[in-house]
Amino acid sequence: MKSDLKDFEERMKKQIGGYENLLSTIRAGRANPAILDKIHVDYYGVPTLISQMAEIKIPDARTIVISPWDATSLKAIEKAINMSDLGINPMNDGKIIRLGLPALTEEKRKDLTKQVAKMSEEAKVHLRNVRREANEQFKDQKKKSEITEDDLKKSEKDIQDMLDKFIKEVDAVTARKDKEIMEI
Repeated sequence: MKSDLKDFEERMKKQIGGYENLLSTIRAGRANPAILDKIHVDYYGVPTLISQMAEIKIPDARTIVISPWDATSLKAIEKAINMSDLGINPMNDGKIIRLGLPALTEEKRKDLTKQVAKMSEEAKVHLRNVRREANEQFKDQKKKSEITEDDLKKSEKDIQDMLDKFIKEVDAVTARKDKEIMEI
């Protein structure tokens, strides 16, 4: 039973890690190379991440510089960025691509915090689904007389305590991201 709880705890930790990775793709006030993580470039017919075909640097708080290893891919990278939902115009000088990140307006910041809140709720739903699966597994074990009624109640309480801990963690991660977005 303890090993079962560990498995469910690992799954919840992975959910938190996935949520943090997802939040890193949301642009806050500063330049962050993670905003390019969801953009795929058609590179010789293969969808390729920008980070796998170029060096990405942050020279200052509002600029991202992309230096492709293969100069022929410059146009393809520029096209992929233009087609993405970033809303940033790439500047191509023939050797590198510069992304100048405009300051976020108050309205855009509020939209981003709403988007983060929605993602937070989705992360919590995923955590609750793990709890539901755990409870179903323990109930099946009780049905098969593999565990006692007391063990079932204890495992349900343990999984609920675990869920509460991870939901607090989601709330803390969300609060940090909201603070980062609202920071001017």
